[in-house]
Amino acid sequence: MLPVFLIGPAANADEPSGMTFASSISAGQADAQIASAAATASGQSTDRDGYTVNKPTEATVAPGSSTNKDWAALVLVDGGWPTTDNNVTVILQWMDSENSPQSWWLRNNPLNNGYGSGGGAGFGSYPELVTAARDAAINLSQNSVYTEIIADFAASAPVSTTVGAIEASPWASSHYGYGSIWHGVDVPIVAADSSAW
Repeated sequence: MLPVFLIGPAANADEPSGMTFASSISAGQADAQIASAAATASGQSTDRDGYTVNKPTEATVAPGSSTNKDWAALVLVDGGWPTTDNNVTVILQWMDSENSPQSWWLRNNPLNNGYGSGGGAGFGSYPELVTAARDAAINLSQNSVYTEIIADFAASAPVSTTVGAIEASPWASSHYGYGSIWHGVDVPIVAADSSAW
C-alpha cells in the first residue's frame, strides 16, 4: 500500500494560473500546506513522522494543490530532514535545475533520480510522485557520496551551502556548471497534473 501526499490550497490564489512563489509563503503557511486530511480524501492514508498523507481525489486536486513545493516537502519528510524554508528552497531550485517548473513532474522524476526509476542516468520514470520522493530520499540517505548534502539538510544549512554540496556531488555529471547552470531563483509554485500523484 503506497500513500500519496495531499496538500492544501496555494498560499496566494491570486497568482496567475494558481501559481505562487516560495518567497511569498510564510513558515506558517508552509506548515499549513501539509494537511492532515484523511477525512477529506477517499484514498489510503498513513502517518509519516506526524504528517498524514493521502491519495488526492479529483475533487481535491486543483491549481495550487499538489505542487512542486509539496513534493519538495515530501522528499524531506521521507528523508527525516526538517521541512524548513532553507531545505524546501534548495529542493525547489534543484528541481528547477533538472526540469522546467511548468513540467516539474516530467516522467514523475523531478530530480532525475536514477535510483529505482529504471534509468541509471536519471532518465527513468516512476509510477507516481510519491515513489519518486521516497526513492530520492533513499538514494541520498544510502549513498555515501551524498553525506554532505544530508548533513546540510539535517542542519537546515543556508541555501548556498547545501547547493554547493549538491554541485560538488556526483548527482549530475555536469555538477550544474558549479553554479553557472544552477537555477538559484525564486521558483514558481506549480501544481502537477493530478494523474502524477
